[in-house]
Formats: sequence, structure tokens, C-alpha cells
Amino acid sequence: MHHQTAPLEPERAAPAERADPHSATRRAFRAAVRRVAGERGAATAEYAVATMAAVGFAGLLVVILRGDEVRGILTDLVRNALTVG
Repeated sequence: MHHQTAPLEPERAAPAERADPHSATRRAFRAAVRRVAGERGAATAEYAVATMAAVGFAGLLVVILRGDEVRGILTDLVRNALTVG
């Protein structure tokens, strides 16, 4: 179901603000600050998600590298690299 909202009305400057050429800039700045203030914890949450993904990936690598087959492949690789041929 589609809910239709009324169009936003443009903000009207008060008579005192009409004389100030920077009043529109100030209003826009205040509006931007109000929007951003609602996202205060966003960066921290993003870091937490990235950290948890890294920990999960590291755990997966540990499980894979502990396997006998992978250990044998890595041992052979190191032996071949250290053998002067």
C-alpha cells in the first residue's frame, strides 16, 4: 500500500532574516547538523562490524591452517623454498 505524503513547503524567511544575506546558509547548516546528529554512533557501529568480520575471517584461517593437509603443503613449500637447487 502506497502512502502519499504532502509536499514539503519551503521555509519562509522572517523579515529580519531577509536583510541578512547569510540567513539561508545558517538555516541550511542548522538543518544539516540536525540530520547528522541522529547518526552519532554510525561510525562506531561500522568499526564494530568490520572488526567482527576480521575476527571471523582470522578464526576461519586458523581452522583451515590447522588441518594436516594444509600443514603438509605449507611445510613442503617452505622446504622447497629453502633448498638450494
